[in-house]
Amino acid sequence: MSLGIIGQAAALFAVTNIDDILILALFFAQGAGHAKATRNIAAGQYLGFAAILAVAVAAAFGATFLPEQAVPYLGLLPLALGVRAAIQVWKDWREGSAEEAGVPKAAAGGPKAFEVAAVTFANGGDNIGVYVPAFAAGGIGGMSLYVIVFLILLAVWIAAGRFLATRPIIARTLSRWGHILLPVVLIGIGLLILVEGGAFGL
Repeated sequence: MSLGIIGQAAALFAVTNIDDILILALFFAQGAGHAKATRNIAAGQYLGFAAILAVAVAAAFGATFLPEQAVPYLGLLPLALGVRAAIQVWKDWREGSAEEAGVPKAAAGGPKAFEVAAVTFANGGDNIGVYVPAFAAGGIGGMSLYVIVFLILLAVWIAAGRFLATRPIIARTLSRWGHILLPVVLIGIGLLILVEGGAFGL
């Protein structure tokens, strides 16, 4: 029974978080050369995912801290962060600082933990609807196993994102285009969440 739940939890996590590896790789590329980047990204990823789990566990017990109709509006978080990053890239391009310094100002200090947490939570908002029935069906014991497996695999995901960002070919590509790809991906995620959820009547 436990092995079955562990397998289900691993599969469920992989299916619902596969896109996070790309986002993590972009964050790691943005934080390249900054001593605290890995810590901030890991902390933000765990904070954001812990919030997802907290909402899912509460909903499985019958509490609804996050109304279903509010989930699509979580897309505003990555959208706002993406727009802010895009504006910074535009300012850097106007000032010519990207070429002179070799690193866009948007990457100054690396990504902040709260930014990573916000993107993680918003991007995983739709995961809640998938996790709730699995948690409810598993009971307290099964739910605990799901949470433990998810938290362990989250570390694997973070390591995978960092691994991708440090591969020579990928690292060169992200170093050159990462500051542009990050806002594009964040804005795309935000719009996708808003549109798929029917926010603002879309």
